[in-house]
Amino acid sequence: MTDLFPASDFDDWAETYDASVAIDQFPFHGYPDVLAQIVTLAAPRPGLSVLDLGAGTGNLAVLFARAGCDVWCTDFSEPMLAKARRKLPAAHFALHDLRAPLPAEFERPFDRIVSAYVFHHFVLEEKIRILSSLATHHLSPEGRIVIGDVVFPDAAGRERVREEAGEAWDEEFYWLADESLAALKEAGIRAEYRQVSVCAGIFHITGEA
Repeated sequence: MTDLFPASDFDDWAETYDASVAIDQFPFHGYPDVLAQIVTLAAPRPGLSVLDLGAGTGNLAVLFARAGCDVWCTDFSEPMLAKARRKLPAAHFALHDLRAPLPAEFERPFDRIVSAYVFHHFVLEEKIRILSSLATHHLSPEGRIVIGDVVFPDAAGRERVREEAGEAWDEEFYWLADESLAALKEAGIRAEYRQVSVCAGIFHITGEA
């Protein structure tokens, strides 16, 4: 596995992460709206099992817990998970890198699989591989996957934001919605997309096409 984004970077960020996402600037323009719309598209209800991939400090998972869901969380940073555990004492947790198979206790189908601000750390081929495996092996028959992240509608949109962001810009593997939808379709994954802010959007996956 490549390690361009080591867990240690996120360990160091855990203490200030919630303050970082509260600042409405790149890459977190529209952060509360992204989380809220993930929940809306996931349509939670009491008793549903929800897997939050890369849960961080638990900001998204908390919203599903409030809806009465059975919440399962993974992250590859122990300090991030420690923050999440304090917010979600009844949830299930595992220290886990998304590029690896899920831990044994997570080897089960989930009604909803969600994630926020995680997949842009992977190249497109890795994104598709992970999502394809999840849709095939870990999604219940009527389940759905909802991914909110740093996404641009196309390359031109990315360049506009890059210029506006200036020194705040970090070069990472940000989604481009047009090429990503095409890649998902080619992989046999049925997906829809909505743009939420100039630098964020949501993929809604309802299984294999």
